[in-house]
Amino acid sequence: MGAFLGLFGLFALLESRRPRRNLVLGKGRWPGNLLIVLINSFVVRLLFPGAAIAVAIWAQSHGWGLLNFLQLPWAVSLVFSLLALDFVIWLQHLAMHHIPLLWRLHRVHHADLEIDVSTGLRFHPLEIVFSMGIKFLAILAIGPSVAAVILFEVILNATSMFNHSNLKLPLKLDSFLRLFLVTPDMHRVHHSTQVRETNSNFGFNLPWWDRLFGTYRAQPELGHESMEIGLSEERQQTRCATLQGILLMPFQKKADN
Repeated sequence: MGAFLGLFGLFALLESRRPRRNLVLGKGRWPGNLLIVLINSFVVRLLFPGAAIAVAIWAQSHGWGLLNFLQLPWAVSLVFSLLALDFVIWLQHLAMHHIPLLWRLHRVHHADLEIDVSTGLRFHPLEIVFSMGIKFLAILAIGPSVAAVILFEVILNATSMFNHSNLKLPLKLDSFLRLFLVTPDMHRVHHSTQVRETNSNFGFNLPWWDRLFGTYRAQPELGHESMEIGLSEERQQTRCATLQGILLMPFQKKADN
């Protein structure tokens, strides 16, 4: 929680000092986005008291998972765990876009009419529950250490807030960073209203899976300042930005343009 709050404050400050885009709606979307975070935190605590860490402890004590069987050196095991868990998250994200039932949940994230650090926290509670289930299965299959799971959770939250932030990086720095890290410019393409751009750049942390599987797109067609963010069929501010609209969106028909 300390890492989460500290990183959220840091990226919120940085994007306010060096904004990439002029956000018309600005922080008017934040109440809905932040309230959904509180609900998601309550749901996770209620349904999964120990969350991923408890599953890692159980798997380790019962010898579940590939790494608990192989007994590799600690450093090798840590690196493998981080790579494997990140690949699972990438696959899950791909599935959220291509399986209609899952897309109904994930479109809540994409329906945000702007993109900034708060967008990285905006997920429907049912998607959070589904994601936790996938993560638990991955931990049971991989067998990462408790330290690896904690580190991965911190990295995943940090990179999600970083690459959703409205932070303007120097172009040379962005080009260098995206060799091994998903940057805000890289992930912003994924939030375009153009479907072919939405179905690209699925990585939250590492950019390598998109490059490897052909889903990498370097820049948006209209440029970062002119591109339209969100979903073409979801342009109603009251439905996209309010807590009620966010919670009910998966169960409603698509809104009119």
